[in-house]
Amino acid sequence: MRAITVFAIMLTCAFSLSLQGQNLKDYSKSHYNLKNGLAIQGYDPVAYFTENKAIEGSSSITSVHNGITYRFSSQKNKALFEKEPRKYEPEYGGYCAYAMADGDKVRIDPETFKVVDGRLFLFYNFNFTNTLKKWNRNEVKLLTSADNEWKTIIKK
Repeated sequence: MRAITVFAIMLTCAFSLSLQGQNLKDYSKSHYNLKNGLAIQGYDPVAYFTENKAIEGSSSITSVHNGITYRFSSQKNKALFEKEPRKYEPEYGGYCAYAMADGDKVRIDPETFKVVDGRLFLFYNFNFTNTLKKWNRNEVKLLTSADNEWKTIIKK
C-alpha cells in the first residue's frame, strides 16, 4: 500500500511540474473575470503573495497588462508586478477555482483565496457557501480538473 501512495505522490508532482511548463495565462481578454474593468475587483495581486492578505489596491496606483487593469496598494507592489506579471496574475482569469473544476466561470470573493506553489486561486464565498473549504477537502483532484477545464475554455 505504501508503494502505491508514494507512486501517487510522485505522479501528482510530475503532473504539477508539467503544468508549470505550460502557460495557462496566455488568453483573450474575454476570459478574464473583470468588475468595472478591473482584475480581482481592484485588489492588489501582489499582496496575496507578499503579505498573505487580500488588500484593496489604490485607484492611483495601477498597471495594465494584456489590456487588463490591476490596482496596487503600494508602488513597490506595482513594480514587482510589472517585473513579472504572470507570477502574480490569478489562475483561471480570476474566476472561482472550485467552480472551474466543472468548467464554470463563477464570480469570486477577492478575500477568499489560497496561494499554492506560486499560484493564486480565488474562490466564491457568498450566501453561506465558501468554496475554499470544499476545495481544501479534495484539492489535488479539483486542481487537475480545473486546469484541464481552463485549457479547454481558453482554446475556444
